[in-house]
Amino acid sequence: MAKKEHPDNRAVVIGLGRFGSSLALELVSGRTEVLGLDRSEKLVNAWADDLTHVAVVDSTDEEALRQLNVQDYPRAVVAIGADLEASILTTSILSDFGIKKIWAKALSRQHAKILERVGAHHVVLPEHDMGERVAHLVMGRMLDYIEFEDDYAMVKTLAPHEVVGKTLGESELRSKYGITVVSIKRRGEGFTYATAETEVRAGDLLIVAGKASDTERFAELT
Repeated sequence: MAKKEHPDNRAVVIGLGRFGSSLALELVSGRTEVLGLDRSEKLVNAWADDLTHVAVVDSTDEEALRQLNVQDYPRAVVAIGADLEASILTTSILSDFGIKKIWAKALSRQHAKILERVGAHHVVLPEHDMGERVAHLVMGRMLDYIEFEDDYAMVKTLAPHEVVGKTLGESELRSKYGITVVSIKRRGEGFTYATAETEVRAGDLLIVAGKASDTERFAELT
């Protein structure tokens, strides 16, 4: 029997500011081999002992990246801060390299659109996304909130009174509110998958999925 190949667990992180360094450290803790790059020698030296490999480089210099074998990495993160031109050009170079998965940090929605056009497979807006998430937590009754693409979200919320004592099938939440309860947690227990036969009790925590507006409306019932 042929040996099963292990996935390539390498990633290059370009930009070692607060966002990039935090992400790189998290990858290393997950046993990912990380090449950290930045044009600042000070930042590179600061993370030299924590990352697998580091180098001082101008990421808009295609030949310099080739010398570091960046083109051989299966994953790349462009975490460059305020230099929009460097962010866009670096992403374009990585795309030309044929890197399979490119994440890029954007500072605005317009910046995000440009990054997508030049080859980023995933774009994140850290400040915007975190501000939006905290606003939902402050203004609503949800305990946690994550929004994905296409206005789809998942929230953690307490079970509202109207579903307590009923099974999820009996409560007909999908037809009433357009949401699906995917997991449930009772006091002193861990989260478990929810089914139509799951009975909801007072104090239960629910993980609910659906359109963002529908999940918010459901959370307000608490």
